[in-house]
Amino acid sequence: VGPSLGAESINASLISFVIAFILVLLYMIFFYNTAGMVASVALICNVFFLFGVLASFGAVLTLPGIAGIVLTLGMAVDANVIIYERVKEELRAGKGLSLAISEGYKNAMSAIIDSNLTTIITGVVLFFFGTGPVQGFATTLIVGILTSLFTAIFITRVLFTTRLEKNKKIRFSNKATENFLANTNINFINIRKVSYIIASVLVLASVASLATRGMDFGVDFTGGRTFTVRFDKEVTADEVRSALNDVFMSDEVEGDMSQRSVDVKQFGSANQMKIVTQYKYDDQSDDATAIVEELLYKALNPIYAEPITLEEFTSTVTNPNGIVSADMVGPSVASDITRNAFIAVFIALIAIFCYILLRFKKWQWSFGSTVALAHDAFVTIGIFSLLHGVLPFNLTVDQAFIAAILTIIGYSINDKVVIFDRIREYITLYPKRDMKETINSAVNATLARTINTSGTTFVTLLAIFIFGGEVIRGFVFALMLGVIIGTLSSIFIATPIAYDLIRKNQNK
Repeated sequence: VGPSLGAESINASLISFVIAFILVLLYMIFFYNTAGMVASVALICNVFFLFGVLASFGAVLTLPGIAGIVLTLGMAVDANVIIYERVKEELRAGKGLSLAISEGYKNAMSAIIDSNLTTIITGVVLFFFGTGPVQGFATTLIVGILTSLFTAIFITRVLFTTRLEKNKKIRFSNKATENFLANTNINFINIRKVSYIIASVLVLASVASLATRGMDFGVDFTGGRTFTVRFDKEVTADEVRSALNDVFMSDEVEGDMSQRSVDVKQFGSANQMKIVTQYKYDDQSDDATAIVEELLYKALNPIYAEPITLEEFTSTVTNPNGIVSADMVGPSVASDITRNAFIAVFIALIAIFCYILLRFKKWQWSFGSTVALAHDAFVTIGIFSLLHGVLPFNLTVDQAFIAAILTIIGYSINDKVVIFDRIREYITLYPKRDMKETINSAVNATLARTINTSGTTFVTLLAIFIFGGEVIRGFVFALMLGVIIGTLSSIFIATPIAYDLIRKNQNK
C-alpha cells in the first residue's frame, strides 16, 4: 500500500517545509541582524541533530510526528528570541556587549528551562499513557526539545564567544527593530473583564456548535467502505482524489457533507488505488453500496484511457479494470485509543499544574494556566465544529487532529510559562510594587518576545498551509488556530485569572 499522503502531496509538504524554514531564517536575520545569523546556524544544526536522532531510533515519520517537529522548531526559535530580547534590554541599560550577552543568557535561562521542562513533562506523560499517533508525537517532541535546547543555548553561546574573542562586532538589531515594543505600557489587567466576556462567548459558541453541528469525524473514527479500483493506465492519488471530491462534494449528492470525504492511496502498482469513503457508512444495504459504486463510476470513468460502462466498472468478470474488491471497514482508531488520548492529556494537565505550583509557589498560577489550556483546546475544537463544511478544505477529525490539539497544548503552556517567569522575577525585584503594576510591566516586557515567537511559528505554518497541499491543510489550520488562541490566552486569560485569585486571597 502506498502513502496516504501521495507522492505529490509528500513533495508539496517537503517544499512547504523548506519554504517555511527559509522564511524563519530570513525573519531572524532581518530582526536580529548578526545575532539572527547565529540563530540561523543553530536552527540548521538543530534540524540535522533532530532528524539524525530520529533516524537512529528508527522513528516512523507521520503527520503527528511532523506536528511535534513543527512545535520544537518553534520552541527553538523561542529560546533564541528570549535570549536576544534579554540581551537587548541589557544593552539599553548601558552595559557593554560582552557583559550584556553574559547577563542576557543568565537572565533568560530560567524562562527557557521552565518553559521547555513543562513541555517535556507533557511529552513524557503522552508517551507513557498515549498510544499510536500520540506516542509518535511525544517521541519527536521530546527529542526535538532536547536538540533545540542544545543548539539554542550551547551552539549560539560558542559562536558569540568566538566572535568576541576575535573582536568582531555582534549586532542584535537594526534601526527598524532596535526598540520594537520596548516602551509599551498597555494596562492588560484593566481590560480583563472584556477578555473574560470574549472567552465566555467563544466557549458558549463552541458548546452550541458541538451540540448542533457536531464534528466531521473521519474514517479513522467512523469506518466506511473500501474499494480497490484498477485503471487502464498509471494514475496518481491526487488525481483520483480530486476527481472523487468533485463528485462526492457536489450539490447533486444527498446526505451529510461531513460523510462525503474520501481517502485515496496507491495499492500495489501505479494503476491501482485503494479508496475509502464514509458516504452511507451507517447503511450496509446492497442499495447503499450500489449508490456509492455509481458515484465512484461517475467520478472515475473520465480518468480511464478507454471509457468503460457501469457494469464493466463494478464487475471484474466482464472487465479486468474497475472495482477489484469492495469491503466494509471498521474504525481504525478504536475507542480505547481515543480514551487513552484524553486520559493522557488530563494527566499532562495535572503534571503541568503541579510543576507550575512547585516553581511559582502559588496555586493561582497553576489554576490560571490550566484553565487557559483547556480553553485553547476546547475553542479550537469548537471552531472546527463551526466551520466544517463551510471552508473550501476538509476539517476532518482524525488521528492528525488529536496530534494538533496536543501540539496546541504544548505551544500554549510554553508561552504562558515565559510570561509567568518574568512576573516572578519582577515580584522578587520589586516586592513593594502593586501586583497589578508588576503584572502589567512583566507582560509588556515580554511582548516583543511573544509577538516574535508567535509570528515566526505562524509564518512557518502559513507557508505549509499555502504550499503543503490539500491533504494536510486542515491539520495545519488547526495548528494556526492554536498559535493565535494560545498566544492571546496567555495574556488575556491565564494571567488575569491568576491575578484575580491572588488578589481575592490577599483581601481575605
